[in-house]
This record gives sequence, structure tokens and C-alpha cells, in this order.
Amino acid sequence: MADRYLTFTGTAPGRFLTRRLGLPQPAPLKRWSPQRPALEGDRLLRTAGKSDLELTDVVPDLTGASEQPAAVLLDATGVRDVETLAEVHAALHPVVRSVAASGRIVVLGAPLDPADHHQGAVQQALEGFTRSLGKEIGRGRTVNLVRLTDARAAGSTLRFLLSPKSAYVSGQVIEVGARDESATPADPDRPLAGRTALVTGAARGIGEAVAETLARDGARVVVLDVPQAEQDARRVADRLGGTALALDITAPDAGGRLAAALPDGLDVLVHNAGITRDRRLVNMPAERWSSVLDVNLASVLRTTDALLESGTLRQGGRIVATASIAGLAGNAGQTNYGASKAGVVGLVRGLAPRALAEHGVTVNAVAPGFIETRMTAAVPLLIREAGRRMNSLAQGGLPVDVAETTAWLAHPESGAVNGQVVRVCGQSLLGA
Repeated sequence: MADRYLTFTGTAPGRFLTRRLGLPQPAPLKRWSPQRPALEGDRLLRTAGKSDLELTDVVPDLTGASEQPAAVLLDATGVRDVETLAEVHAALHPVVRSVAASGRIVVLGAPLDPADHHQGAVQQALEGFTRSLGKEIGRGRTVNLVRLTDARAAGSTLRFLLSPKSAYVSGQVIEVGARDESATPADPDRPLAGRTALVTGAARGIGEAVAETLARDGARVVVLDVPQAEQDARRVADRLGGTALALDITAPDAGGRLAAALPDGLDVLVHNAGITRDRRLVNMPAERWSSVLDVNLASVLRTTDALLESGTLRQGGRIVATASIAGLAGNAGQTNYGASKAGVVGLVRGLAPRALAEHGVTVNAVAPGFIETRMTAAVPLLIREAGRRMNSLAQGGLPVDVAETTAWLAHPESGAVNGQVVRVCGQSLLGA
């Protein structure tokens, strides 16, 4: 369903009226397209504190000055005390107003040093700074913080955050670990070429967008959905040159059947299938509780275990699960759904270190906020409008926003990103 308010605020009368009434003024977001694969404009580098990072090879074409930069990269890894924290203000204060619409600000921070509580305090201060700036900067611009020690390990992350692909990701803190020695893709435009990706719940909505984006990046996609949606799954798979698989993911033998259907192995596993059965707890029968927990959490646990134990997920593989901001902040009428999605977050945090150490597989999650789908189009008008406006970008996201974030986490060069839960919510006021 079209966002008529967003369209209205793009007109002269709409801008005048909403400004006079103090209403949100969302800016149309510039998303990735083949015609516009990159932000248009210079990328400005600023530094706070003394830094040892080598950024020019990772993020080329950084400039020292620009009147209207498309992006600003602030290296604050060298900030270790309150005095140098002032350099963050000095670096961004003169340029923040001039950042182009739908531009990017990415702050680079360092991991907290347990032996230096002053460094820990000011590096944690960068998180509050980043989230606050994201809520005030406006005009479709985003602000994110990346904690890292080696810039080379963050190449795919910085390319994502400095591109139109991250249009609906703001106010996030992403930790990048040690550099992964995986081979660099031969074709940067098709980094998943030669890899197989399985997307559950992929016959429509967000899952379909994820399958499309992974196929765009070169993956051979297996489109999985329930038998009732087999026709739609085949339609998507045929369009993408992939394979459709009709399977009830909650079946006890689903993991074994998946392993049998993937004899050549799997590189990317995207847990997207999910359902809602909303009702307040006092009115919720046991069936509504158990069905949501079974689809959204138990099936994810069972199939993940089966595919790891069978060796179906190959070395260098990626698991990306779909959580939700409902699992981070809670939502009235969704105790079952919130519990299931919080469980997905727990799965990521608990499994990620072991999966990487034992199988060479990373485990991350995306946590969508209000995304424009057929499901949200059926939400009552006032609730739908509140969902759209209650974020820093004052609009709903699109399925492709979740898909682009998933594709970044699935990238062969994202091996240093592990155990992360990335909200794709426009910096929702709930839980962000």
C-alpha cells in the first residue's frame, strides 16, 4: 500500500502544512538500483584522536574536504579520554549540516578496553552519540557505529553502510571481529557466484525479496515454503533460475529432508519463515502460543542443528535468522511472537562463537521494524501510520531493505561479522 503521507509531504503545500503543524517530514530514501549503485557525491574522512587504521585501501576516494559530502567517515578509534572525545564534536559539528539528503555518517570506534575504564567510558559514549545524532539528523540520512580493530576486516560492512543498500539501517552498533581470510570474490558485483542459498518462507513478502537479492548477487537460490504455497514458490524460483522446495519446516524430519535435498552442500541459510497469531495473553489459547513458537523458533533451532551436524553447511557458510524489534522491545498482543523472536536473538548470541570455531560458519540476525508488506497493509490505519512514523526516518521500510542487510551478512567477506543482531527499522523509537 502506498504511503500517501510521504507523497503529500513531498509537495509544496504538504511541506508548508506539516512544517507549520510540527508533523514528521519524511524524505524519500535513495535505495540501490542498477542505475544508481552508489551514493552520488564525495566521501569525507574525519579523525578524532590518534588512529592507526589504514582506511584508504578499504574505502577508496576519501577526501579531506567537500562542500556537500554524500558520506562522512569519522575515525574515532583513537578516542581514549573525555578530552579527546571533544574532537568528535569538533570533527562533525562543521559538516553535519551539509551532508546530502539520504547521506551517510559512519563512526568508527574501538572495542572497549577492559584494562582502561576511561577508554571504555568514552568509547561507550560514542554509542549514545551515534544513536542521538541519528534521531536528529533528518532528510533521510543515517548514522551508524562500527567497532573494529582492523579496517580490512570491515570492508564489506563499510561498503554496505556507505551505500544506498543501507537506506533503512540507522542507529546501529556493529562489532567487527578479527579479519577473515576468505577468498575475495572474483566478481565484486556477484559475490555469491558459485554459492547455494536456502531461504525459508520465500514465496512472498520479505522472503521473496531476500531470494531476489541473493540471486542478484550470484547465488543459486533454493526457495522454500509450505506445501500450500508451492505454486508461488515455483513462480519465484523459476523467475530467479533457482529451485523450489515445498516443505513444512516444523516437521520433525525437516532438517534431514533439507540435508537430503542439498547433497552438494549449502553456503547461506536464511531463516525467514514466520507467523503471527496475535492476542493478549489473557485471551490466548495454548494453540496460538505453541504454533508461533514452533514455526518461529523451534524449527529454526532444529533445522540449524541438523544442517550443522550433517555438514551440509559448508566451511565459510552464513546463517542469517530473522528476529524482530518485537523481540527486542516487546509489543502488546504479541507475547508469543515477541518470545519467539527474542529466542532467535538468544540463538544467535549462543551459537555464533561455537559455530564459527567448530564449523567456520557465522550466525547473525536481522531485526525488521515496520516493513511495508501485505501483512502490514491489513493493519488498521491509525496503527499503521504510527508504525510508519515512529522511527528516525518517519516512514516504513521495504522488503528490499531487509534483503540488502541479509545479503551483506551473507557476503563472503563478512566473516568478521558474527553474533550480531542488526535492526532494519529506520531507528525505531521502540527498542532503539
